[in-house]
Amino acid sequence: MPISLHAPLDMHLHLRDGDMLSRVAPLSAHTFSGALVMPNLVPPVESREDVLQYKSRILEAIGDARFTPYMTLFFKPTYSREFLESVHDDVTAIKLYPAGITTNSEGGVSGFDVEELRPALEAMSDLGIPLCIHGETGGFVMDREAEFVPIYEKLATHFPRLKIIMEHITTKESVEALDRFDNLYATITLHHLIITLDEVAGGMLQPHLFCKPIAKRPEDREALLRVALDAHPKVMFGSDSAPHPREAKECPGCAAGVFTAPIALQLLTELFETNGASLEKLQAFVSGNARQIYHLEPQPKEVVLAKEPFTVPENYDGVVPFYFGTTLDYTVHTVI
Repeated sequence: MPISLHAPLDMHLHLRDGDMLSRVAPLSAHTFSGALVMPNLVPPVESREDVLQYKSRILEAIGDARFTPYMTLFFKPTYSREFLESVHDDVTAIKLYPAGITTNSEGGVSGFDVEELRPALEAMSDLGIPLCIHGETGGFVMDREAEFVPIYEKLATHFPRLKIIMEHITTKESVEALDRFDNLYATITLHHLIITLDEVAGGMLQPHLFCKPIAKRPEDREALLRVALDAHPKVMFGSDSAPHPREAKECPGCAAGVFTAPIALQLLTELFETNGASLEKLQAFVSGNARQIYHLEPQPKEVVLAKEPFTVPENYDGVVPFYFGTTLDYTVHTVI
């Protein structure tokens, strides 16, 4: 029996720029109604002009596809209220990166002093602009996200009117924090619902599974699955699909990022079915919750998936996807 998903949304997507943008943007635009586009380019997206120019390049790359790029700014503590008012209608959220913690984040926040952050975050609270955060410290790699939870709690307490999205959470500690604060929300990726660190490095090293935050323990994956499969109203799908050319992944100093955009809906459908979750829960996880959290009205799009074998290509124009060479249970049959 075919499964229809209405206006699916990817609330954490890397489209890169230049040649890579032209390669990967059409793949997301084909099956998603819209996506929250991350701003950690080189140079980062830091001004209204940057936002508008990047959005224009995205729209050019996707051609006639029905797809809305929801734009973000790279957070700076120096943003003034006047500046934030000027970009209010052009951005959906602002993304905060701890300095140097992930790809192209060297210009991020190096400390989390509440008073230093207060002017910008109070203005965002007043204007209703959500704050998305890559929540990791510079500690031991397996502990970085759990160590960041007290920072989430501090920000949620000091700025109770600020909607804070914990991006691509990977730990049970982050899941537990969701229900302690009314203003904390989260995105969850496809790959963190499936893999643990064992799949990445338990045998031969798998560079195409290496990402930041790194996959964690089985108990962390189970916590993520529990809230995703139940479509907890404060979680939503964000792929964190992060394309790199094959030569940047299969090398010393392997780049961090898992490329899932072209197979996300097929594999999510299979995952929800295998675990006995309903189609209504899947619809909420890939669209409904994000629409409520961000107050979005995405462009109409219906993606019909058929239960027919689909073998994931070895690469998409030089970018190796998650589960490459594997045969999935579902294929995208039509997009209306």
